[in-house]
Amino acid sequence: MNPVKPGHTEDRPGADAQLARWQRFRKSRNAALAAEHGWLTLTSFQWLEGQPAAVDLVPGRWSTDGTTAFLTAAASDGLTMVEGGDPVDGTISAVLGDEESLLWIQFGGDDGRQVVVELAMRADRYALRTRDAASPVFTEFDGVPVFDYRPDLVVEARFVRYPEPVDVPISTANPLVDGVHRSVGDLVFRLPGIPHELHLQAEEEGLGALAVTFHDETNGAAAPDQASAEWRKVSTPRPRPDGTVILDFNRAVNYPSAFTPFGTCPMPVKNNSLDARIEAGEKDPCSAV
Repeated sequence: MNPVKPGHTEDRPGADAQLARWQRFRKSRNAALAAEHGWLTLTSFQWLEGQPAAVDLVPGRWSTDGTTAFLTAAASDGLTMVEGGDPVDGTISAVLGDEESLLWIQFGGDDGRQVVVELAMRADRYALRTRDAASPVFTEFDGVPVFDYRPDLVVEARFVRYPEPVDVPISTANPLVDGVHRSVGDLVFRLPGIPHELHLQAEEEGLGALAVTFHDETNGAAAPDQASAEWRKVSTPRPRPDGTVILDFNRAVNYPSAFTPFGTCPMPVKNNSLDARIEAGEKDPCSAV
Protein backbone atom coordinates (compact mmCIF):
# COMPACT_ATOMS: atom_id res chain seq x y z
CA MET A 1 0.00 0.00 0.00
CA ASN A 2 1.20 3.51 -0.81
CA PRO A 3 -0.50 6.06 1.40
CA VAL A 4 -0.93 9.59 0.12
CA LYS A 5 -0.15 11.93 2.97
CA PRO A 6 -2.70 14.60 3.85
CA GLY A 7 -2.02 18.16 2.80
CA HIS A 8 -3.24 21.48 4.11
CA THR A 9 -5.16 24.23 2.38
CA GLU A 10 -2.35 26.68 3.01
CA ASP A 11 0.17 24.59 1.06
CA ARG A 12 -0.16 26.61 -2.15
CA PRO A 13 -1.38 30.04 -3.32
CA GLY A 14 -5.06 30.43 -4.07
CA ALA A 15 -6.01 27.72 -1.60
CA ASP A 16 -8.97 29.66 -0.21
CA ALA A 17 -10.47 30.16 -3.67
CA GLN A 18 -9.80 26.51 -4.53
CA LEU A 19 -11.56 25.37 -1.35
CA ALA A 20 -14.50 27.70 -2.02
CA ARG A 21 -14.94 26.25 -5.52
CA TRP A 22 -14.96 22.75 -4.08
CA GLN A 23 -17.56 23.73 -1.48
CA ARG A 24 -19.80 25.08 -4.24
CA PHE A 25 -19.30 21.83 -6.15
CA ARG A 26 -20.33 19.83 -3.07
CA LYS A 27 -23.44 21.94 -2.55
CA SER A 28 -24.47 21.46 -6.18
CA ARG A 29 -23.74 17.73 -6.04
CA ASN A 30 -25.91 17.18 -2.94
CA ALA A 31 -28.73 19.24 -4.45
CA ALA A 32 -28.64 17.12 -7.62
CA LEU A 33 -28.84 13.88 -5.62
CA ALA A 34 -31.81 15.25 -3.68
CA ALA A 35 -33.77 15.88 -6.89
CA GLU A 36 -37.32 14.57 -7.09
CA HIS A 37 -37.42 10.97 -8.37
CA GLY A 38 -33.64 10.94 -8.69
CA TRP A 39 -31.23 8.09 -8.01
CA LEU A 40 -31.90 8.05 -4.28
CA THR A 41 -35.53 7.05 -4.87
CA LEU A 42 -34.84 3.72 -6.64
CA THR A 43 -36.70 0.87 -4.91
CA SER A 44 -36.68 -1.99 -7.45
CA PHE A 45 -35.19 -3.36 -10.65
CA GLN A 46 -37.02 -6.15 -12.46
CA TRP A 47 -36.93 -7.64 -15.94
CA LEU A 48 -40.02 -7.83 -18.15
CA GLU A 49 -41.09 -11.26 -19.37
CA GLY A 50 -42.66 -12.39 -22.63
CA GLN A 51 -46.14 -12.99 -21.22
CA PRO A 52 -48.22 -10.27 -19.52
CA ALA A 53 -47.74 -10.60 -15.77
CA ALA A 54 -47.91 -8.65 -12.54
CA VAL A 55 -44.68 -7.12 -11.24
CA ASP A 56 -43.61 -6.05 -7.77
CA LEU A 57 -44.68 -2.65 -6.43
CA VAL A 58 -46.59 -1.54 -9.56
CA PRO A 59 -50.20 -2.23 -10.66
CA GLY A 60 -51.05 -3.54 -14.11
CA ARG A 61 -49.70 -6.34 -16.28
CA TRP A 62 -46.37 -5.87 -18.04
CA SER A 63 -44.58 -7.69 -20.85
CA THR A 64 -42.25 -7.41 -23.83
CA ASP A 65 -41.86 -9.11 -27.19
CA GLY A 66 -38.16 -8.23 -27.15
CA THR A 67 -38.63 -5.12 -29.28
CA THR A 68 -41.52 -3.33 -27.58
CA ALA A 69 -42.61 -3.04 -23.93
CA PHE A 70 -46.33 -3.28 -23.10
CA LEU A 71 -48.47 -2.26 -20.13
CA THR A 72 -52.13 -3.21 -19.71
CA ALA A 73 -54.01 -1.50 -16.88
CA ALA A 74 -57.48 -0.29 -15.94
CA ALA A 75 -58.33 3.25 -14.92
CA SER A 76 -59.04 1.90 -11.42
CA ASP A 77 -55.32 1.02 -11.08
CA GLY A 78 -54.57 4.74 -10.77
CA LEU A 79 -51.71 4.82 -13.26
CA THR A 80 -51.10 7.95 -15.33
CA MET A 81 -48.54 8.92 -17.95
CA VAL A 82 -45.60 10.98 -16.71
CA GLU A 83 -45.75 12.94 -19.96
CA GLY A 84 -49.12 14.68 -20.07
CA GLY A 85 -50.73 12.99 -17.06
CA ASP A 86 -53.30 10.99 -19.07
CA PRO A 87 -54.74 7.94 -17.25
CA VAL A 88 -53.73 4.48 -18.44
CA ASP A 89 -56.87 2.57 -19.40
CA GLY A 90 -56.11 -0.28 -21.77
CA THR A 91 -52.79 -1.27 -23.35
CA ILE A 92 -49.95 1.12 -24.08
CA SER A 93 -46.49 0.45 -25.48
CA ALA A 94 -43.02 1.99 -25.79
CA VAL A 95 -39.84 1.23 -27.74
CA LEU A 96 -36.33 2.01 -26.48
CA GLY A 97 -32.81 1.47 -27.77
CA ASP A 98 -30.13 -0.21 -25.66
CA GLU A 99 -29.07 1.91 -22.65
CA GLU A 100 -32.06 4.23 -23.09
CA SER A 101 -34.51 4.99 -20.28
CA LEU A 102 -37.98 6.52 -20.08
CA LEU A 103 -39.78 7.88 -17.02
CA TRP A 104 -43.05 6.40 -18.23
CA ILE A 105 -45.78 5.89 -15.62
CA GLN A 106 -46.64 7.41 -12.23
CA PHE A 107 -49.01 6.65 -9.37
CA GLY A 108 -49.54 6.90 -5.60
CA GLY A 109 -49.55 9.63 -2.99
CA ASP A 110 -51.88 12.58 -2.64
CA ASP A 111 -50.92 13.95 -6.06
CA GLY A 112 -50.68 10.61 -7.89
CA ARG A 113 -46.93 11.15 -8.44
CA GLN A 114 -45.28 9.47 -5.45
CA VAL A 115 -43.92 6.61 -7.53
CA VAL A 116 -42.52 6.99 -11.05
CA VAL A 117 -41.94 3.85 -13.10
CA GLU A 118 -38.86 3.99 -15.32
CA LEU A 119 -38.73 1.78 -18.37
CA ALA A 120 -35.15 0.88 -19.29
CA MET A 121 -33.36 -1.17 -21.92
CA ARG A 122 -30.27 -2.85 -20.49
CA ALA A 123 -28.23 -5.65 -22.08
CA ASP A 124 -30.87 -5.68 -24.87
CA ARG A 125 -33.62 -6.54 -22.36
CA TYR A 126 -36.47 -4.42 -21.03
CA ALA A 127 -36.57 -3.73 -17.31
CA LEU A 128 -38.56 -1.60 -14.88
CA ARG A 129 -37.22 0.51 -12.05
CA THR A 130 -39.50 2.13 -9.49
CA ARG A 131 -38.60 5.57 -8.16
CA ASP A 132 -40.47 6.17 -4.90
CA ALA A 133 -40.37 9.61 -3.28
CA ALA A 134 -41.11 7.93 0.07
CA SER A 135 -37.92 5.83 -0.03
CA PRO A 136 -35.99 6.28 3.25
CA VAL A 137 -32.73 6.58 1.28
CA PHE A 138 -34.23 9.75 -0.24
CA THR A 139 -36.23 11.16 2.67
CA GLU A 140 -33.35 10.72 5.15
CA PHE A 141 -30.64 12.04 2.82
CA ASP A 142 -28.52 14.75 4.41
CA GLY A 143 -25.61 14.95 2.00
CA VAL A 144 -22.90 12.51 0.97
CA PRO A 145 -20.10 12.01 3.53
CA VAL A 146 -16.78 13.21 2.12
CA PHE A 147 -13.11 13.20 2.98
CA ASP A 148 -11.56 16.48 4.04
CA TYR A 149 -10.44 18.70 1.17
CA ARG A 150 -6.98 17.69 -0.08
CA PRO A 151 -5.17 20.31 -2.18
CA ASP A 152 -2.32 17.84 -2.75
CA LEU A 153 -4.73 15.59 -4.62
CA VAL A 154 -5.35 18.23 -7.27
CA VAL A 155 -2.73 17.16 -9.79
CA GLU A 156 -1.75 17.96 -13.34
CA ALA A 157 -2.09 14.99 -15.69
CA ARG A 158 -0.98 14.39 -19.26
CA PHE A 159 -3.61 13.07 -21.63
CA VAL A 160 -2.27 10.60 -24.20
CA ARG A 161 -4.96 10.05 -26.80
CA TYR A 162 -5.21 6.71 -28.61
CA PRO A 163 -5.17 6.72 -32.44
CA GLU A 164 -8.72 5.36 -32.26
CA PRO A 165 -11.11 4.74 -29.33
CA VAL A 166 -10.95 1.23 -27.88
CA ASP A 167 -14.12 -0.50 -26.67
CA VAL A 168 -13.30 -2.53 -23.55
CA PRO A 169 -15.88 -5.01 -22.13
CA ILE A 170 -16.61 -4.34 -18.45
CA SER A 171 -18.89 -5.56 -15.69
CA THR A 172 -21.52 -3.41 -14.03
CA ALA A 173 -23.18 -3.20 -10.62
CA ASN A 174 -25.77 -5.69 -11.91
CA PRO A 175 -24.17 -9.08 -12.63
CA LEU A 176 -26.72 -9.71 -15.40
CA VAL A 177 -25.80 -6.54 -17.28
CA ASP A 178 -22.52 -6.24 -19.16
CA GLY A 179 -21.09 -2.90 -20.22
CA VAL A 180 -18.55 -1.33 -22.54
CA HIS A 181 -15.94 1.30 -21.66
CA ARG A 182 -14.99 3.37 -24.70
CA SER A 183 -11.41 4.26 -23.82
CA VAL A 184 -10.12 7.28 -25.73
CA GLY A 185 -6.71 7.60 -24.05
CA ASP A 186 -4.68 7.50 -20.85
CA LEU A 187 -4.36 10.10 -18.13
CA VAL A 188 -0.76 9.91 -16.90
CA PHE A 189 0.12 11.58 -13.59
CA ARG A 190 1.97 11.35 -10.31
CA LEU A 191 0.71 11.50 -6.73
CA PRO A 192 2.66 12.69 -3.70
CA GLY A 193 4.44 9.81 -1.98
CA ILE A 194 4.10 7.46 -5.00
CA PRO A 195 7.44 6.78 -6.73
CA HIS A 196 6.03 5.85 -10.14
CA GLU A 197 3.70 7.27 -12.76
CA LEU A 198 0.06 6.27 -12.66
CA HIS A 199 -2.21 5.65 -15.64
CA LEU A 200 -6.00 5.72 -15.88
CA GLN A 201 -8.00 4.94 -19.00
CA ALA A 202 -10.43 7.75 -19.79
CA GLU A 203 -13.74 8.08 -21.55
CA GLU A 204 -14.79 11.23 -23.37
CA GLU A 205 -17.78 13.23 -22.20
CA GLY A 206 -19.53 16.25 -23.69
CA LEU A 207 -17.45 19.10 -25.12
CA GLY A 208 -14.25 17.05 -24.88
CA ALA A 209 -14.27 16.62 -21.10
CA LEU A 210 -12.86 13.35 -19.75
CA ALA A 211 -14.07 10.90 -17.12
CA VAL A 212 -12.29 8.08 -15.33
CA THR A 213 -13.83 5.33 -13.25
CA PHE A 214 -11.33 3.90 -10.78
CA HIS A 215 -10.56 1.67 -7.81
CA ASP A 216 -8.20 2.71 -5.02
CA GLU A 217 -7.14 1.39 -1.64
CA THR A 218 -9.85 3.22 0.31
CA ASN A 219 -12.50 1.03 -1.33
CA GLY A 220 -14.19 -0.91 1.46
CA ALA A 221 -11.57 0.12 4.04
CA ALA A 222 -11.85 -1.49 7.46
CA ALA A 223 -12.31 1.86 9.24
CA PRO A 224 -15.82 2.98 8.22
CA ASP A 225 -14.98 6.68 8.39
CA GLN A 226 -12.09 6.14 5.95
CA ALA A 227 -13.92 3.92 3.46
CA SER A 228 -15.02 4.81 -0.03
CA ALA A 229 -17.50 2.91 -2.17
CA GLU A 230 -16.27 -0.01 -4.30
CA TRP A 231 -15.38 2.35 -7.15
CA ARG A 232 -15.77 6.03 -7.98
CA LYS A 233 -15.67 8.42 -10.90
CA VAL A 234 -13.91 11.73 -11.46
CA SER A 235 -14.36 14.07 -14.42
CA THR A 236 -11.90 16.59 -15.80
CA PRO A 237 -12.17 19.62 -18.09
CA ARG A 238 -11.24 19.36 -21.75
CA PRO A 239 -7.45 18.90 -22.05
CA ARG A 240 -5.42 21.97 -22.96
CA PRO A 241 -3.79 22.16 -26.42
CA ASP A 242 -0.57 20.73 -24.95
CA GLY A 243 -2.48 17.71 -23.57
CA THR A 244 -2.31 18.68 -19.90
CA VAL A 245 -5.40 18.63 -17.73
CA ILE A 246 -6.20 19.13 -14.05
CA LEU A 247 -7.26 15.92 -12.28
CA ASP A 248 -8.98 16.84 -9.00
CA PHE A 249 -9.68 13.79 -6.84
CA ASN A 250 -11.62 15.97 -4.40
CA ARG A 251 -14.34 15.80 -7.05
CA ALA A 252 -14.46 12.00 -7.08
CA VAL A 253 -18.11 10.98 -6.80
CA ASN A 254 -20.04 7.79 -6.19
CA TYR A 255 -22.10 6.09 -8.83
CA PRO A 256 -25.80 5.57 -8.04
CA SER A 257 -25.03 1.93 -7.19
CA ALA A 258 -23.28 3.16 -4.03
CA PHE A 259 -26.64 4.40 -2.74
CA THR A 260 -28.99 1.72 -4.06
CA PRO A 261 -28.76 -1.95 -5.10
CA PHE A 262 -30.87 -1.22 -8.18
CA GLY A 263 -28.26 0.54 -10.33
CA THR A 264 -26.55 -0.82 -13.43
CA CYS A 265 -23.49 1.42 -13.11
CA PRO A 266 -20.26 0.66 -15.01
CA MET A 267 -17.32 -0.78 -13.11
CA PRO A 268 -13.73 0.31 -13.85
CA VAL A 269 -11.74 -1.30 -16.63
CA LYS A 270 -9.23 -3.85 -15.37
CA ASN A 271 -6.24 -1.50 -15.28
CA ASN A 272 -7.94 1.44 -13.54
CA SER A 273 -6.84 0.44 -10.03
CA LEU A 274 -4.59 2.84 -8.12
CA ASP A 275 -2.11 1.43 -5.60
CA ALA A 276 -2.76 4.36 -3.30
CA ARG A 277 -5.33 5.53 -0.78
CA ILE A 278 -7.23 8.38 -2.44
CA GLU A 279 -8.54 10.01 0.72
CA ALA A 280 -10.46 12.67 -1.18
CA GLY A 281 -13.92 12.97 -2.64
CA GLU A 282 -16.97 11.04 -1.59
CA LYS A 283 -16.95 8.28 1.01
CA ASP A 284 -19.10 5.16 1.11
CA PRO A 285 -22.57 6.50 2.02
CA CYS A 286 -23.48 3.17 3.64
CA SER A 287 -20.54 2.82 6.04
CA ALA A 288 -19.03 6.26 6.64
CA VAL A 289 -19.83 7.93 9.94
